[in-house]
Amino acid sequence: MLTRVKSAVANFMGGIMAGGSGMEPGGGGSLELPLRFPYGRPAFLGLSPDEVECSADHIARPILILGKESHRLPWSTGYAEVINAGKSTHNEDQASCEVLTVKKKVGTNNSTPNKNSSSKRRSSLPNGEGLQLKENSESDGISFHYWSLFDGHAGSGAAVVASKLLQHHIVEELQEIVDILRNCAVPPPTCLGEDPESMNANSRTLTRAASLRGSTGAPGSPGTPPTRFFTEKKISHECLIIGAIETAFREMDLQIERERTVYNISGGCTALVVVCLLGKLYVANAGDSRAIIVRNGEVIPMSSEFTPETERQRLQYLAYMQPHLLGNEFTHLEFPRRVQRKEVGKRMLYRDFNMTGWAYKTIEEDDLKFPLIYGEGKKARVMATIGVTRGLGDHDLKVHDSNIYIKPFLSSSPEVRVYDLLHYEHGPDDVLILATDGLWDVLLNEEVAEAVTNFLPNCDPDDPHRYTLAAQDLVMRARGVLKDRGWRISNDRLGSGDDISVYVIPLIHGNKLL
Repeated sequence: MLTRVKSAVANFMGGIMAGGSGMEPGGGGSLELPLRFPYGRPAFLGLSPDEVECSADHIARPILILGKESHRLPWSTGYAEVINAGKSTHNEDQASCEVLTVKKKVGTNNSTPNKNSSSKRRSSLPNGEGLQLKENSESDGISFHYWSLFDGHAGSGAAVVASKLLQHHIVEELQEIVDILRNCAVPPPTCLGEDPESMNANSRTLTRAASLRGSTGAPGSPGTPPTRFFTEKKISHECLIIGAIETAFREMDLQIERERTVYNISGGCTALVVVCLLGKLYVANAGDSRAIIVRNGEVIPMSSEFTPETERQRLQYLAYMQPHLLGNEFTHLEFPRRVQRKEVGKRMLYRDFNMTGWAYKTIEEDDLKFPLIYGEGKKARVMATIGVTRGLGDHDLKVHDSNIYIKPFLSSSPEVRVYDLLHYEHGPDDVLILATDGLWDVLLNEEVAEAVTNFLPNCDPDDPHRYTLAAQDLVMRARGVLKDRGWRISNDRLGSGDDISVYVIPLIHGNKLL
């Protein structure tokens, strides 16, 4: 066990994740399988195969941006990216940006879905065929804007697939509720097909005491028709949209799991998605990419990172409840450092799933096992293997040289934050910034906000390309300049050697939504 863990730590603490790690010969990651989608850079960049090959220069690291003559992204969105300094052959970041329209499925009704509806949706979905894309002027559809970033690891397969299909899963989930969303004045029905008037008639407020006394109108009263025991929860339209996005992430992860045995869908990826629908931004994050809004120079965080440290208690609790997942080789407890055999019987600091502070415990033989969470900051790893705890894919990922799967500890569930565009009057320099961790590893939120706040006023306000130039400036600041001692940024700090992808999205277009 110790040899395996030392080898795993050597591979991953340096930030290099071997693509073949944890994959069985001929299994889901087999190179003999066909690709689900060929590798490439984001379609909106319009690069030829030769240009894609030239961009993969780990020495020069050219920054790719939208050309002035290329297709403009919705809202004049700016985008820039750069490949890593040799960590992986390909740039494992992926991105997509488009406008989609959700239309009610032909032949569907609002009856309560049966138990098989979910599986039918999964099997029927998605290459994107039959889904309404781009802008649609028909009144029976709802259009939304979509931006996404995927940071791949252990291969680019999962990130490529997610960049092509996740938006269609979101469309699929929204199709079931499109009629409800179009009628914002009426609260969502508890059961599909329920008459709004009957909902109001059945939602009489009963106190618990009155219900138990059997007073007039309470359940069990003579001559009174059956009514609800308590008032129902009021569910907002916003919560329906959040639920649709969360479900889409799960369905995307399930599709990767199913298709990895048919296609070469390698590795996994984090996912950062923005959906602009009905005047609100829904920012969904699963992983360690980040989104911030810069408004009047102020930073508004729109996401949280999910790492072994931020999700320590969830991971420890899962391991405590299901110890077989640890393979009898790991302990779910956390210690300030590795426990040594000579310390058995001594009192040492530790932390369990129910603790935010620290306490002392008597060291036992089991405490000599390798900790579930090892390392600190960007070096923290789950089972000495992976540094993110939420994302898509990684179904074949195992602890190095073992048969212990790590996927049970990884979640595809995103955190979704909502920003109401209609509550604010945005100026041309107010932006939403999305970026993979290659940017945030070396630049603070405040540094990014200051850079954008200083850069945009110096551009022609009528030039829609200004946001792409702002994205390029951020990538340059994080990459730095190649010197004798590697890539260096301001104050001679070490620059980012990771893939970097950045969107700069102007919020002034939100003023024109409704």
